[in-house]
Amino acid sequence: MNVSRGKGNAKQGKRDAAWRDMGLRRLREASKRAADCVINSYGEVRTFFVRTPCRSLDRALVVLGDGRENEVVVAVSWVRMGTTEGARKLRELADTDGTGNVSPLAGALVRAAGVRFTGRYYDSRRDGKLVVIAETEPLRGKPDPEFMDGIAEIAVEFPPP
Repeated sequence: MNVSRGKGNAKQGKRDAAWRDMGLRRLREASKRAADCVINSYGEVRTFFVRTPCRSLDRALVVLGDGRENEVVVAVSWVRMGTTEGARKLRELADTDGTGNVSPLAGALVRAAGVRFTGRYYDSRRDGKLVVIAETEPLRGKPDPEFMDGIAEIAVEFPPP
């Protein structure tokens, strides 16, 4: 497991190499672009988008496996805001527990129906007007919490699709 090398590969858009750095391989993936952040969010984050519309929203859902007993699902959202201030406020709000967030794609798209993202394994970053949010949850097995955190740290580094 090499999180720092995985983050470097992720920043370069080398998705499979980044996952290999963690001893994982991509099993299934789905992605979608949306024009409306309001209907694709919940809680105070949804209210924020009503007042401060996003410019674009791309979301991906990826199932990763270690070839043994563990499978995890990763949700990544790339939100482009109209201003850097809007992006700063969105990240601050989304990073606060209990305020809502951007809704991940439905788990059924990657044969992970019923997955519930708890925010336990979460990371985010802002780059100018772009906010990237990543969450991960175990699907099968008992992956180590530090390992799960590392996956979120890598996923948040990927550039938008």
